[in-house]
Amino acid sequence: MKSLGKLYLIPCTLSNPGETTVVPEDVLPQTIKRTIDFIDLFIVENEKTARRFIKIIHPEKKQPELKFSVLNKHTETAAHYEFIKPLLNGENIGILSESGCPGIADPGAVIVKIAHEKGIQVVPLVGPSSILLALMASGMNGQSFAFNGYLPIDKDDKKQAIKGFERLSHEKNQSQLFIETPYRNNKLMEDLVQILQPSTYLCVACDITLPTEYIKTKTINEWKKEKADLHNRPCIFIIHKM
Repeated sequence: MKSLGKLYLIPCTLSNPGETTVVPEDVLPQTIKRTIDFIDLFIVENEKTARRFIKIIHPEKKQPELKFSVLNKHTETAAHYEFIKPLLNGENIGILSESGCPGIADPGAVIVKIAHEKGIQVVPLVGPSSILLALMASGMNGQSFAFNGYLPIDKDDKKQAIKGFERLSHEKNQSQLFIETPYRNNKLMEDLVQILQPSTYLCVACDITLPTEYIKTKTINEWKKEKADLHNRPCIFIIHKM
């Protein structure tokens, strides 16, 4: 019987490689390069940025030999099963996220689920997660927390979601994490200051691992006295009502 390949979950930097002064070796272990060394098949969100990342992290890798399958919100379900066929034939595949860890706030999770269904070994590699790094730096409850993804776009729905997270945080002593589309960050910050109670704590963790990193935890009452420009900067928001 033919042996199965392995599915490697390969983290990348929290910023697009080549667009900042971040050196990948400062935030990624050598296991990333060693794994990329023996993999030629990749499932990625964007082929261009994936190639750029691989070129920076492993410049010796021969780019013409690499093959990419693009996985995003437009990818049809039938294609997911096509993507894993090489695994069933004994070839290894790497999943690369656009930012941070595959499968965490990332479409790669659907491929991982199929791999488990087919009995394929899944190998997660160590790398930066903006969610965990933000929580680590927040001073909030790392024993009980929830990541809620994106907030609703509708104004009333968003308000109800924010109030709901605040209530859950208080009732369960649970830190509530969420994100917003970067160009809406400043508006969200205004909404949080208006909607949340003055004693509720809010952590804003922005540009994590970058030279412009900004991480602060304050009460809403304190945030009313401070302005932070978060426009178009990747950001994690965490609230906790004691």
